[in-house]
Amino acid sequence: MRPVLLLLLSMVGLASALAADPRVIPLWPEGVPGLKADAGPEKDDGSGRYSNIHHPTLTLHAPAQPNGTAVIYAPGGGYVRVAAGVNGGEMVRWLNGAGITVFLLKYRHADYGHPAPLQDALRAVRLVRSRAVEWGVQPDRVGMLGGSAGGHLAASAGTLFNASEGKTGAPLDAVSGRPDFLVLVFPVVTMMEPFGHGASRRSLLGENPSPELKHRLSVDEQVTKDTPPTFLVHSAEDTVVPVENSLLFYQAMRRAEAPIELHLYPRGPHGSGMSPSLGPTAEWPRHCESWMRFNGWLPKQDPTSRR
Repeated sequence: MRPVLLLLLSMVGLASALAADPRVIPLWPEGVPGLKADAGPEKDDGSGRYSNIHHPTLTLHAPAQPNGTAVIYAPGGGYVRVAAGVNGGEMVRWLNGAGITVFLLKYRHADYGHPAPLQDALRAVRLVRSRAVEWGVQPDRVGMLGGSAGGHLAASAGTLFNASEGKTGAPLDAVSGRPDFLVLVFPVVTMMEPFGHGASRRSLLGENPSPELKHRLSVDEQVTKDTPPTFLVHSAEDTVVPVENSLLFYQAMRRAEAPIELHLYPRGPHGSGMSPSLGPTAEWPRHCESWMRFNGWLPKQDPTSRR
């Protein structure tokens, strides 16, 4: 058998193996910065809701036919837990179905507070970008998706990617931590009243954070022209994280003249909004794929495939 054919077969076999058995990658193999001495084992309630995370990881979910785009997925959970769902839930299934290689981020949260989640998010971007060839992705097509508090974390990575508190002095700090694009789904944005999500603020910043810290972690206030292009989705029916969070981020991106696409829907409780029962709200993933194709993060769709 020819060597080239052998190589292709081995690559197909590797992709199949990764898809069947997701690979767990430690974020800090050299040692977690500020690791608590009394750190206990990670907890999983059996439904993909993780807490007591002291050793952050990426779980690689490879699609059957990867197209070179990577998304680091930061699930929500109010900075109290990482609520990903079993095997990453519907987000991972959707992204994999679009040919995207997904790295599910299990990040530190309430046990540490700021800046630990930011450090984990930026380390994740730097790690994926630095090992892009190994994982079959393009280093300039590494995006980040987050929902709820995970949306806040993704937006933090997109606005504070050069922040001193996001660095630890590790050699990987030299690699860019800026995501190439952001997808924010029902995101927490502000730490300020009246629209801030109180539980996320307490878990991230403590009971009585200073006004300066609240402003610092209100990500709409950190937007610049260098904030990555963003796809933003929310519903007016969200009673957990008010839709004004997304409106604040949209307005900030407009002021900075940074690219953003906003999809607002009347229906849909707090969450991903992917249930078919929600009607038009459930179509946002299709619009997101179109946005990614238009911007070159997904391959152009063959017109004949729609017939």
